[in-house]
Amino acid sequence: RLVLNSARLDSMIQAARQVAELPDILGEVLRDYSHSNGLIIKSRRVPIGVVLMIYESRPNVSSDAASLCIKSGNAVILRGGKEARRSNMAILSAMNGAARAEGIPEQAVLFVENQERDYLSQLLSAEQYIDLVIPRGGEGLIRAVSEQSRIPVIKHYKGVCHIYVDKSADFTKALDIIENAKCQRPGVCNAAETLLVDRDIAAAFLPQAAERLLARGVELRADKAAIEHIPRAKPASEDDWNAEYLDLILAVKVVDGAKSAIEHINTYGSKHSDAIVAQDMETQQLFMTAVDSAAVYSNASTRFTDGSEFGLGAEIGISTDKFHARGPMGIEGLTTYKYYVYGSGQIRS
Repeated sequence: RLVLNSARLDSMIQAARQVAELPDILGEVLRDYSHSNGLIIKSRRVPIGVVLMIYESRPNVSSDAASLCIKSGNAVILRGGKEARRSNMAILSAMNGAARAEGIPEQAVLFVENQERDYLSQLLSAEQYIDLVIPRGGEGLIRAVSEQSRIPVIKHYKGVCHIYVDKSADFTKALDIIENAKCQRPGVCNAAETLLVDRDIAAAFLPQAAERLLARGVELRADKAAIEHIPRAKPASEDDWNAEYLDLILAVKVVDGAKSAIEHINTYGSKHSDAIVAQDMETQQLFMTAVDSAAVYSNASTRFTDGSEFGLGAEIGISTDKFHARGPMGIEGLTTYKYYVYGSGQIRS
């Protein structure tokens, strides 16, 4: 996450260009209502105001956040980690140079170099100046920010993402999806951490899944029923069901159908991204309706939960909250609305 090579820089540039090409949504009329007394009532999309970004390691967040906040009419205060300070300052210099050329005030994007905890506490108490806080990093950072802040916080603590393989699944699709979700980039929040398999197909499917995953260097931690079919797996503990490994480790459990899988996910999951592999349409619909997560997938990898993949250009973060924004946050998530009421002298009787 600290790497800034040519490929990563090209990706950051492409993300900024995609944001620039998005439609301008500020001022968009969300509701237009004519009252019987002649009042015209409209709700319009407006910026949130000043956004404080607190993040670790990821220098690409500097350009993503600046691009998205400028596009959505917000000011942003960036507080990156000390491990990427010089990278962040270089990115900010480039962004501010572009902003000046377009007549955008440099104060629209500010970078905080002070890494003192007391200073962060002051920022999180500055509710008269800052409207929203978005932390990105490890669970410890996000919990610390959420507990200290007097300003609303949009967050996700971790990504405990599941793939459930139903008895109606196409095995070839299931194996490809599991391998991609676990192995393509295991250290990210939308990588799969738990595999749930319908008991009716466990004997046939699990040996194939184990062969594919073990060949990729994945350590499997399985419950008693799954170990019967994966002798090379390690026994899973209770802690494995809500673990975010961010590594080539996968928890495996045999469940009694879709309802059992849904119950497990809603108990142990993090409300981030969860997938079902199934051919049966009713089972797909049940899963996608009942699983309480920001993104639910049918026959696809969880790795797509990402702002650019969802057509948002970039993302300022992923929210597992239910209020205001949920899932990858682009420019719409960085706006709110207010009512414009046009009258001609009306008074309420």
